Amino acid sequence: ERAIRVFEHYYDLVDSGVSGTISEASIEPLRDVETLTHLRFTHEEEQDALRKVAVVKLNGGLGTGMGLSGPKSALTVTHGLTFLDITIRQILDLRARYDAPLPLILMNSFRTREESLAILGAYPDLPVEGIQQDFVQNAEPKLRRDDLTPVTWPSDPSLEWCPPGHGDVYLALQSSGLLAALRAKGVRYVFLSNGDNLGATCDPQIAAWMVHNEIPYVAEVCERTPSDRKGGHLARRRTDGRIILRDNAQISPGEESAFQDITVHTMFHANNLWVDLDVLDQLLTARDGVLGLPILVNEKTVDPTDRTSTEVVQLETAMGTAIETFEGSRALLVPRTRFR
Repeated sequence: ERAIRVFEHYYDLVDSGVSGTISEASIEPLRDVETLTHLRFTHEEEQDALRKVAVVKLNGGLGTGMGLSGPKSALTVTHGLTFLDITIRQILDLRARYDAPLPLILMNSFRTREESLAILGAYPDLPVEGIQQDFVQNAEPKLRRDDLTPVTWPSDPSLEWCPPGHGDVYLALQSSGLLAALRAKGVRYVFLSNGDNLGATCDPQIAAWMVHNEIPYVAEVCERTPSDRKGGHLARRRTDGRIILRDNAQISPGEESAFQDITVHTMFHANNLWVDLDVLDQLLTARDGVLGLPILVNEKTVDPTDRTSTEVVQLETAMGTAIETFEGSRALLVPRTRFR
């Protein structure tokens, strides 16, 4: 029911003409960001922090752009190992070095779950008692672009549905029962990142920095290069000074060059996030599940492999836009090695 209320919230926005764009004049570049390489915490401080952390990997992506039909994370990367195999080995290594439970949890979509859990099943030491290994993000109807009614596609009805973007991770964590289960196990923080980013390991220094300074939300950023011009970036909103994320889908018409100017907006958003579960639970409870993240209107065709199929819009949110929702959120400049 909460997922339906969230969908209604965004449907009402797009039906009233809200596009979710962010103009260049409404923001100023983000400056004076703390740097990971300057952090200095002891092994004991790192260990204490890691014992309060769980890792969530976004695992809903399909490798359709590479001609695949299954989860992208199941693609073999090197030496017979998939993205998931490498991620699991990173987790097991951290557990051994820091004597921390460090649960690994996948946010799957209805299309990626079975194959991904089969890979996890090959590692008997991976499960943590009382913590499920995955949860499934919600699904919502794709809407016809011409009249915003739910699209029908009789040849494959599953294509009538889509995930609501990875901003759904917060509500899905709570509604799956995982948020409560993690907190009951003493887990205070989650580290979230893309399933195909093998540089996004659970860095103990960042965990210790977050715990030591009681930061409710941390977004990792990297220095922008010409190849990152189309990636989302953080900025500061002029009206209230809040840090916000401006994604590619939120560019105001005619402002593409300003968005892509790497001399002005010098850091891109790596989609590596650290979130305080206590604060998240308070926000979700107070707002009845509707965090009010900025809307992303994604224009596609109902069959992504057929450009002649019915044009649709998908109402999505990005998890990184939650940075403006958490009071006291921070950005952290990290090396390029954490975006690999």
